[in-house]
Amino acid sequence: MSESLVAQVPVGTAEPQERAPTDWRTQSMQRRIRQRYAAERRFRLLGLAAVVMSAGFLAVLLVTMVYNGASGFLQTQVALPVDFARAGLMLDPAQLEGPGADLALAGAGVEPATRAAAIAAYGKDGDKLLSDGAWLSVRAAIKHDPAILKGRSIVWVPAADSIDIAAKRTGTPEDEATVARLKAKTAISTGFNLPFLTSSDSTDPTRAGIWGALKGSIFTMVVTLLIAFPVGVLSALYLEEYAPRNRWTDLIEVSINNLAAVPSIIFGLLGLAVFLGTFGLPRSASIVGGLTLALMTMPVIVIAGRNAIKGVPPSIRDAAFGVGASPVQVVFHHVLPLALPGILTGTIIGMARALGETAPLLMIGMRAFISAPPARLSDPSTVLPVQIFLWSDQIDRGFVEKTSAAIIVLLVFLLAMNGFAIYLRNKFETRW
Repeated sequence: MSESLVAQVPVGTAEPQERAPTDWRTQSMQRRIRQRYAAERRFRLLGLAAVVMSAGFLAVLLVTMVYNGASGFLQTQVALPVDFARAGLMLDPAQLEGPGADLALAGAGVEPATRAAAIAAYGKDGDKLLSDGAWLSVRAAIKHDPAILKGRSIVWVPAADSIDIAAKRTGTPEDEATVARLKAKTAISTGFNLPFLTSSDSTDPTRAGIWGALKGSIFTMVVTLLIAFPVGVLSALYLEEYAPRNRWTDLIEVSINNLAAVPSIIFGLLGLAVFLGTFGLPRSASIVGGLTLALMTMPVIVIAGRNAIKGVPPSIRDAAFGVGASPVQVVFHHVLPLALPGILTGTIIGMARALGETAPLLMIGMRAFISAPPARLSDPSTVLPVQIFLWSDQIDRGFVEKTSAAIIVLLVFLLAMNGFAIYLRNKFETRW
């Protein structure tokens, strides 16, 4: 046996020689070690610089938004003394009862009475101190306490846009002088702007709010999640666990990967053609927006779901089959729970992208002026990104701070939604 092994060795082959141990003390080796350590330090510094730069950009974004938008959560009001007994309001107290109270007050002359009271209290330009919707505060005060119609009362009404900016920030010298005079009379105050969170869009920046857009965003995201998540997860399970490997499944996989990279406005055109043109669904409705965004989000969930399912060890499937589980039980009792954290990660990414989209929603008409929050999924509505886009296009300076404040609300909504999804992901995560 030994002779045959020797015979197989080629003639003239030298016997292997032992390598001499490396001398790390030589000058060349020390230079190589220094170069290696220097390269490692450079790499660490570059990584640290990238992290610091990213954190700096994020800090600049947040500080800028908070600085510009914090004043949007504040509102300046002016004290308006109104002598209702002399105002000559043609109003019967019985008309204040029932749903027709607002119409009765509008026809009774509340708006001209408000302007007259401002001129009487603050001079010939007194009505310019008040916002266009100041008379609505007077109307609300009458509805709250009809007894004030019998005498004189002070009603706090929203200040004009220029006075509001001068009271909270820096305005023109004339406006700042006016604010100083009002402060001397204790006739002006700045407080939390609750109507900004409880009212809908308006042409008057002092009355504009984001509740209508926020409610529309909630409706749209609910529809998107209820459609995209189950369909995306079931599609990923079928393609990964059941579908045969042939040219058709390869074509489907390529198509899904391409759909994930399609520009969002294409999905808007698809929603316009299919949901509005073919099925005749109501224009600018939350259900149409949710269906359109679900089409855009579904490929992301499918891709993330397939990768998460692939990451489940095959031993889990083999063990489940070994104890007699059926293929459906293996998938839904063992594979899916272990893949759920990865699926939720893809869902977070898809829903965050859908929440910030504007282009596909503009294509289906969700850029309309909505003065009342939607009550049903089929009611006309808008969403926060579209509302921000519409306000940013306004000329009035008052909408600048409203735009930044709406961005803050959008970021808070996004963080809350992602935080809940991350909580669910961590809850279902399995440590190996």
